[in-house]
Amino acid sequence: MNIILFEPHEAATNQITIHDRRSEHILKVLKSAPGDTVRVGIINGGSGSGIITETSDKSVTIKLQINNPEPPPRPLTDLILALPRPIMLKRVLAQATALGVGRIFLVNAKRVEKSFFHASLLEDESYRDYLIQGLEQSVDTLLPKVSIHQRFKPFIEDDLPELTDYPCRLLAHPNTKHGLWEQVKPPISGKKTVLAIGPEGGWIDYEIGKFKDQGFSAFSLGPRILRVDTAVPAILAQINLLRSIP
Repeated sequence: MNIILFEPHEAATNQITIHDRRSEHILKVLKSAPGDTVRVGIINGGSGSGIITETSDKSVTIKLQINNPEPPPRPLTDLILALPRPIMLKRVLAQATALGVGRIFLVNAKRVEKSFFHASLLEDESYRDYLIQGLEQSVDTLLPKVSIHQRFKPFIEDDLPELTDYPCRLLAHPNTKHGLWEQVKPPISGKKTVLAIGPEGGWIDYEIGKFKDQGFSAFSLGPRILRVDTAVPAILAQINLLRSIP
C-alpha cells in the first residue's frame, strides 16, 4: 500500500479517523507515529499528504492536505477480457489497475463458464475492492471504468464499433506467428490502445474473425501458453515499455 486512499464521503472533513486495513498498514507496516506524514489520495480525485495526529492500538487519525486537487489522466490502454473465474479475476483486476488501464470490458466467449457472470464478485460490485488495491500499489487515484457484457456478438458488433478512438488494436492469440513487437509500430506514446485477452481455452476461430473485422491485429508471446493472470500483466508491461520508445 503505497498511498492511503479515502472515499470522497470520508474526505468531507479534512481530519479522518480510520480503523481498518489502512490503519493496520500505517501502524504495523509503516510503523508511523503522530507527526509523521503519509501519502494520501481521494478515490477518483486528488492527492497529497496526510499528517498523523493521533494513534491507538487499532485506529489512526489523519489530517489531509490535498495539494493536487485533480485526478491523474486516465491511462491510454483499455482491456477487453474474457471473463475468468472469480478467484482469478480478483488478481487480474488488481494487476491490470496497477499497471494502468482506463477501461476494462468483461466479456463473454465460447469458452467462458456462464456461471461466472452470476458470481457475487460481479453482482454486488465487490470487484471494486481489487481495483482499489491496484491503485494503492501504483500510487494512483483514478479507478478504471468497468463494464460487463454477457453476450459476445452484441459487444463486438454494436458496442465496440462505437469506440472509434483506438488507433492501436491488439488481440492476444497464441496460435499466430506474429509477436507483439511486430504488430505495434512505435511511437505509440500518445495513442489509445485496446488489448483483447481471451479465456483459459483461448478464443475460438469465430471470435478471432470478429475481432479482425474490427481491425485487431493478432499476436503471440511465444510458444508457451500462459494463464490469464500471467498474460495480462506480461502484455500490459510490454505495452507500457513500447509507450516509452520515442
